Amino acid sequence: MQQRRMGRSGLTVGALGLGCMGMSWAYGTGDEQESRAVIYRAIDLGMTLIDTSDVYGPFTNEELVGRALKGRRDEVVLATKGGLVVEDAERRMIGRNGHPDHLRAACDASLQRLQVEVIDLYQLHRPDPAVPIEESIGALAELVQAGKVRFIGVSECDVPLLERAHAVHPLTTLQSELSLWTRDALTEILPWCMAHDVAFIPFSPLGRGFLTGRLQATDTFGPQDFRASNPRFQAEALAANQQIVAQVGAVAERVGATTPQVALAWVLAQGEQVIPIPGTKRLAYLEENAGAAAVSLTAADLAELDALPAAVGARY
Repeated sequence: MQQRRMGRSGLTVGALGLGCMGMSWAYGTGDEQESRAVIYRAIDLGMTLIDTSDVYGPFTNEELVGRALKGRRDEVVLATKGGLVVEDAERRMIGRNGHPDHLRAACDASLQRLQVEVIDLYQLHRPDPAVPIEESIGALAELVQAGKVRFIGVSECDVPLLERAHAVHPLTTLQSELSLWTRDALTEILPWCMAHDVAFIPFSPLGRGFLTGRLQATDTFGPQDFRASNPRFQAEALAANQQIVAQVGAVAERVGATTPQVALAWVLAQGEQVIPIPGTKRLAYLEENAGAAAVSLTAADLAELDALPAAVGARY
């Protein structure tokens, strides 16, 4: 798989990475054996950025990833996050904690769960409005100096916060949502990343499964699936948004690819340091996703996809 550069870090990873959240959180718990097989196959395919977080589970996803990477640690760039806390697991109520003491303790706990001596990329999962971002990033910088973390990043920050964070310690990455039905980051966030040599890691590049084309307007979601309460997956919005996936499918048929492959290829085309992390716990879907790296979209294809209507419904 083609390699992409992660900012000024000197790290290179496959153009596509692997998001591990769905193996343990938000979509119902998967089978550990298949999840581990997905991680192994992702590495074999060159999808070498492996992304997790302490909040997924909570904690169980890092443990799963740690077990899976035993014996293959040196083949991946391992990324995790701290700064969110689960306040109610059953209802998936999450709070923010960007206090330096919490982040230091969270990193130590992540190292233990992942069974590693150093984390390649440690990310502030969300800025905490109660804590100046300079203090949160200062704590992450201390982790770098202590040798517990190699590089740091942030997630879901606007440009003013990015400027403040980057002034404290150079950021390697910004992680935020980007897909054909969530394009907000293209206006200011991605241009800022390109100007500052910061890699952009899109999560949910397949629109939480919607852009696979496998969801129907009449589909409903179980209580363990957070899409059950997501505005874009309510019946009226889900029906309206079928227009988006139908048009992606038309492009896919024309270029000889699948609908999710075209959706991912569009994300990949947004910049040389854009590294999407589609998540899956199924081997068949992993193989399909990996094929997106070989899909070539023409300028006309990209223009057609750029002209897609905005999604109906808020992100959350």
